[in-house]
Amino acid sequence: MYVVETNNLVKKFGQLTAVNRISLKINEGEIFGLLGPNGAGKTTTLSMLATLQKPTSGNAFVGGHSIITEPLKVRKSIGMVFQEPSSDDELTGKDNLYLHALLYGVPKHLISGRIKEALELVDLTNRQNEMVRRYSGGMRRRLELARGLLHEPKILFLDEPTLGLDPQTRVHIWTYIKKLVKERKVTIIVTTHYMEEADELCDRVAIVDRGRIVALDAPAKLKRALGGDVIRLKVSNPNMAALKKLKFVKRIKKDGDFISLSVNDSGTHLQEILKKAGKVESVESRSPTLDDVFLHYTGREIRDTEAEGGWFERMIASRSR
Repeated sequence: MYVVETNNLVKKFGQLTAVNRISLKINEGEIFGLLGPNGAGKTTTLSMLATLQKPTSGNAFVGGHSIITEPLKVRKSIGMVFQEPSSDDELTGKDNLYLHALLYGVPKHLISGRIKEALELVDLTNRQNEMVRRYSGGMRRRLELARGLLHEPKILFLDEPTLGLDPQTRVHIWTYIKKLVKERKVTIIVTTHYMEEADELCDRVAIVDRGRIVALDAPAKLKRALGGDVIRLKVSNPNMAALKKLKFVKRIKKDGDFISLSVNDSGTHLQEILKKAGKVESVESRSPTLDDVFLHYTGREIRDTEAEGGWFERMIASRSR
């Protein structure tokens, strides 16, 4: 039995379909990622799995329990860390954990030990008696990871766990997440729009766009399936027709003065590409990334959709005018 399984999960807001027939099977002890831009449907999917929103149709089983008919049993088996900080600024870190333990019905004789273990896991023992308002962003995220573990859930949902953090703190949070899986045997489902986060953390990734899963596999397999390398050229007046005729060019995209090409054996063919392209000002060659995978399946890059502000948010905005 899978620890999380969704069957054609759909969520509509009026005429807008935020989640469109998503089906997933997630294994115990897995770090599973939902990767996509803002507005792709990631958080809405997580909210349904956590029983915070009811699906329009379809069903899901979390820890063996239906999100529709057994929501209380689902909630007892999960922990959740939201995008926005939800700890109390006017309490200490330790008091926040104590309050959460009471709310989740942790037996009183176990609370002290659970808090001690959780604080040690996220390296906050020495700061437990400080007010949370004095915590840095990274410390708050670590506190909320600890809080989500107090009732010993089988599954932990992390919604954009490193959003707004600096790169160094983000790497530290990844370390704690991996530590959770190793030491607590927790299954983690994480949403993110950071490609490097999905690449570094996740055993498997579902790439989500406009409410649908467009690709699903281990990050390395998704990138390997594209084949070849990515060459990015800055070219004045590029000869697109000539480049498209090259048999070894698998995909090509123009963005202003820049051209991105997916090429088999770039080292062998680079000189020919440079001759055909036009007046080349700069050249970059690299291995495929998850953004290239997203581009392959959707026709645009994740960063492009971020700049647009997210499909779902745009649709909501258009309805409110």
